[in-house]
Amino acid sequence: MDSPRRRRRLTRILAATTLALGVGGFGVAQVVTGPDAFAAPPGEKDVTAVMFEWTFASVARECTTTLGPLGYGYVQVSPPQEHIQGSQWWTSYQPVSYQIAGRLGNRAAFTNMVNTCHAAGVKVVADTVINHMSAGSGTGTGGTQYSKYNYPGVYSDADFHTCRTAINDYTNRGNVQDCELVNLSDLNTGSEYVRGRIAGYINDLASLGVDGFRIDGAKHISAADLSAIKGKLANTGAYWKQEVIFGSGEAVQPGEYTGTGDVQEFRFARDLKRVFLSENLAYLSNFGTAWGYLPGNQAAVFVDNHDTERGGDTLSYKNGSAYTLAQVFTLAWPYGAPDVNSGYEFSNHDAGPPNNGTVNACYTDGWKCQHAWRQIGNMVGFRNATRGTAVTNWWSNGADQIAFGRGNRGYVAINHEGAALTRTFQTSLPAGTYCDVQHGDPRANGGCTGTTYAVNSAGQFTATIPAGDAIALYVGASGVTPTTSVSPTPSGSVAAGAGFNVTATTSPGQGIFVVGNRAALGNWAPASAVALSATAYPVWKGTVSLPAGTAFEYKYVRKNADGSFTWESGANRTATVPAGGQVTLTDTWR
Repeated sequence: MDSPRRRRRLTRILAATTLALGVGGFGVAQVVTGPDAFAAPPGEKDVTAVMFEWTFASVARECTTTLGPLGYGYVQVSPPQEHIQGSQWWTSYQPVSYQIAGRLGNRAAFTNMVNTCHAAGVKVVADTVINHMSAGSGTGTGGTQYSKYNYPGVYSDADFHTCRTAINDYTNRGNVQDCELVNLSDLNTGSEYVRGRIAGYINDLASLGVDGFRIDGAKHISAADLSAIKGKLANTGAYWKQEVIFGSGEAVQPGEYTGTGDVQEFRFARDLKRVFLSENLAYLSNFGTAWGYLPGNQAAVFVDNHDTERGGDTLSYKNGSAYTLAQVFTLAWPYGAPDVNSGYEFSNHDAGPPNNGTVNACYTDGWKCQHAWRQIGNMVGFRNATRGTAVTNWWSNGADQIAFGRGNRGYVAINHEGAALTRTFQTSLPAGTYCDVQHGDPRANGGCTGTTYAVNSAGQFTATIPAGDAIALYVGASGVTPTTSVSPTPSGSVAAGAGFNVTATTSPGQGIFVVGNRAALGNWAPASAVALSATAYPVWKGTVSLPAGTAFEYKYVRKNADGSFTWESGANRTATVPAGGQVTLTDTWR
């Protein structure tokens, strides 16, 4: 059922006149079956980077430098239409016309972004606001003079529903779909004229090359009206992803909309938060339709989005490694088409984008750039490589350590507990050496910038996974020249070696590596240094296999994106691997 906390939060949002896009709750809906609603199926690349409130120019650059190379299939941009003025993020969701004239860029910038992303192999989804217009009067970001229910050249009073009060009863279909969401003027989408104007706007975006549309607030438009609008498009097969938040006992349910397009499955994200923060990851062995969700081929899933991260309904970047590991799981798990939310730091619900949406560089000015985090971004390649394969070799310790394969194409292990996990994992992978894409980047020539693992002829490899960390291997990301390789040891034994934990701050594009006087540590060659994980930033972590009793020297190196590097100061550090197990090193950059 709906939680009182969520209802109270909605009331606060209403009072602030912000754009809370529906309400929801916990429970189980009927399992709906129907046609596969992928319009132009994302093909071999079904992950969308949601660049929340990024300018179109910034998105264009990111498509070229990051999204295309990482294998993202789509990029979703914030609403492009002219909207009310103001610094808050939700002003983008109060349109006043269908011109492309918002704070994120004009028509030329938008068109250039679409073309640039296409050249990088990335399709474009536009967040599309068609349920309503503004809540008040003023001058829009493109200069349009407007008042509520009167938008010159577009809509007049007769084009809006006659219910002029805020939605207050989610068990009443008419109230939800005919009254006003947080007092926003509610368009009468049953009108042929209104349908035509909306379809005209979507057709205009499509003429500029837009490949798909997220339908904002779809719950507040009847499924029949949406179907009629889509029927007016030049391309009736355009990809639609509809925002329909599940609420137990509510009159409008997500399953009503699967005939028009994909539907965002909010229960997926809510349940992930609960499982990762207060239950056991072992419960995730049948995560998906068995939990009462929509069919996987009709579900759009996410760990967080711009609404839920602010409302606390889901995990967010503020949850540290739990958030990162939930993203790893989502991208590895074969259910739905995933979105990766990429936004900015916020201290209050209303905070708008830094620099009005201009991203000068990732990890500066508060931009979080989750899409580019190695632990998240490299899982896009994992998902692309394992597409169409089933879960194999599921393992859990009954609590918060899990591992599973994707056919004979990939394998992931997640340790969400407070102590390291050492285990020989059984996979269905072909024998060979694999790049651990959680701790290194696979190279086009088959190399790896970080840790690699050797899978034997029986499909086994042994690894030690630090607390709050993961390992991910897949066919196509091999390590023909490994910087460190862990050979199988008998199940239950403890792999000898060293665990590194160093506190070090970095700038965007930099990473921390460890190098030393042993082959597994690169023989003092910075180019062969072992990459450490930033999952627990500013603590960088990693493990290296070394024989029991080995005395070794080591130092840390800070590498830049162009390959240049800086040694830490001071004398060489020294350590010795004990007779059994690992030596754990806790250091601070000098």
